[in-house]
Formats: sequence, C-alpha cells, structure tokens
Amino acid sequence: MFEARRAEQAALETAEAAAAHFVSPAMQAMSPGESGHKHLRDLLDGSHFIGIRVFDQSGNWAYEVWDESSNRIATTTLPSRPTWPPMGESRRTWISVAQDGLIQVVLPLAGGDGRLVGYIEGFYRLAPEVLLHQREQIRNGVLMAAVSALATGVALYPLLLSMFGHATALSDRLMNANFSLVHALGKSIAKRDIDTDAHNYRVTLYAAALAEEMGVSPNEIPHLVIGAFLHDVGKIGIPDHILQKPGRLSAEEFEVMKTHTLMGLEIIAGIHWLEGAAEVIRHHHERIDGKGYPDRLAGEEISLHARIFAVVDVFDALVSARPYKAAISPSEALAILEREAMQHFDADVVNAFNRIALSLHGEVARATEADLHRAIRPLWLRCFKKETAPQEPFRKSITR
Repeated sequence: MFEARRAEQAALETAEAAAAHFVSPAMQAMSPGESGHKHLRDLLDGSHFIGIRVFDQSGNWAYEVWDESSNRIATTTLPSRPTWPPMGESRRTWISVAQDGLIQVVLPLAGGDGRLVGYIEGFYRLAPEVLLHQREQIRNGVLMAAVSALATGVALYPLLLSMFGHATALSDRLMNANFSLVHALGKSIAKRDIDTDAHNYRVTLYAAALAEEMGVSPNEIPHLVIGAFLHDVGKIGIPDHILQKPGRLSAEEFEVMKTHTLMGLEIIAGIHWLEGAAEVIRHHHERIDGKGYPDRLAGEEISLHARIFAVVDVFDALVSARPYKAAISPSEALAILEREAMQHFDADVVNAFNRIALSLHGEVARATEADLHRAIRPLWLRCFKKETAPQEPFRKSITR
C-alpha cells in the first residue's frame, strides 16, 4: 500500500510540473494544436507518464502528447473527457488497461490572476513491482477477510449452539402443546362415548400405515393423522340420548347424528395448524357413489385423505365389539369392504388396505390401551418433528 501511495504522489508531482509549464505566459499565447511542447515530451521520457492531454476552461481539447508505444491505449480504451476537479483540488483514478495499471491525474490550470484557464490530464503507468505489490495486497486482504470471517464464526459458535438449543427446546414445547391440545380434544369426546377413545388411536395408526402403503407424501400424512384422531370430535355436540343409545338410531336420530361432521369443523375453526384435518373431519362419511353426507360428494371429489380414512374407520368398527353389536373377524370385515368397493369405498384404497390389514390388525389387536397411547407418540414425532424423527415406516410406530 505504501508503494501505491508513492506512485500516486509521483504521478501528481509530475502532472503539477506539466501544469506549471502550461500556465506560463508563453504557453498560454500558443494556439490549440500547436506542437511547441518539447517540455512535455521530456516529461514523458523522464517519467512513467505515457500521455498528457490539455483542455481549455470549457473542457475542449487543446493539446496532447503520447508515448509512441501507448498510442493504441490512447485511442481505444481511455475516456475521451475526464471528470473535472474544482480549483485547488486534483482527481486521481486507478485504471486497468490490458496488462497495464495506470493512474489518471487531472488538475485545473490557473492563470496569473488565479482564474481557471483550463485542465491538464496525465496517465501514469505503474511500475511492475507496484502492480505486483498491489495484487499481493488484494490477495492478502481477501485472505485476511476470509480468516476473520472464519474466526468470527468459531467465536460465535457457542452462542449459535446455545441459540439453536433454545430454538429446539421451544420447538419441543410447541409440539408438546399441540399434541396435548389434540389429545385433550380426543379425550373430551371419549368422556361422553367410551368406545371412541381406543377407536381414535387405532384408526389413526391404521390410516398412517395405509397412507404410506399408497405412497402418500410424508408431508401430507400429518394432516391425515390429525384428521383421523379428531374425526369424531363433533360428537361432543350430540345429545346423550342419541350418542349413547344402545340400539339402532331412528331416522330422526340419525339425522341429528350426521351433524357431528359439521360440528367438528366448528370446533377446530380458527386453529390454523388444524386446518389440514378439516377434510377428514367433514368428509369421512362421504361415499364413492355420492350417497354419503354431509355434501354428497362422489368419486375423486372426495379427498384421498377422507377416502383412506373411510376404509379404516369402517374396518375398525366392524372388528370391534360395541354395546349394540358383536365384533366380526378381520377376514369378514375385509370381505365386506371388497363388496362395498366402488359403492361405498374407493376400490384402490380397499386393495391397498387388503395388503396390510391382517398383519396390521394383529399388531393393533395385541396392543393394550396403554400400548396404543405409547404408539401414537413416535407417530407424532414422525409427523411434526421431521428433523429428529426416525426414518423407519409409520407401521413401526405401533410396535416400538
């Protein structure tokens, strides 16, 4: 850097010497374009200047002289008009031309009365050792910047690690709060319908495994999981004499029971992260043939999540004992699902469930209620805490 400053100072001093030549009375009396400036050529020969240009006070070209070896540079790459500095100041600019490094120096010319009479511009070629030193300074500066950035990163690492730990702990607390909310909603209906609690856990595990069997994106399965767990939350609003009736419901009672799907939507309304569960809560009683409720959707108008859940919901109801009916075997339940395919259920979903139903039911049937509660926890981690969740299939959550 010292060499660069020294080169700038040398260029300025040489340009000032040329300026003194031009403000002499003899030179000011010459007409533009006259070539009586042997002194300028002497400056070129005795310095690192490759060219000098002189302009009048309006910035119009008056004289110029160039080192013969630098004519190509002068005519092709240098600016035709510099930026003029105010009186008493100079302007120095570093210019890179081909393999040369130049310093452009511009000075105002003052007459004997101190008024502006023109400008002089010189182009000073830097010595090779100065250019080499400058490049080394740049390279060393970049290296020092990189080292400083790395050192700063190392110094901040404990702080960043601590911040990451706090963020992770906050994420854990948020996930636990969300899980507690869903669990509380599930428990609230279980207090009124004793069969619902274990059913919620079973159908959630069934639905996650079936979705994975069908190749549903892992990013979509969390919505299905929450919807499955909360599918009957709207039954909180059904009167006890209907909800807990041991026998078949009358037509009027069944119409009331059907409203639980829309009541469920009202319960989760306004909870942003539960919005993905709405499809299952609202449409798990729709049918492929369009004869379901509440919207009488048909075919693929029904979301895949709701079509998946409809199959596992009915399957679990068939293989589970209720006050008003006995349980049937898994094979019998699958036979019913196959008969109802393309009417009540999506045939592709039924076929996929057939591939895993017997082994999956065997695992779930052996599980106690406490086992089911424990099984849901790692499934929750798989859904909502992807960065630390295990990568094995969802079915592994049942038997872990």
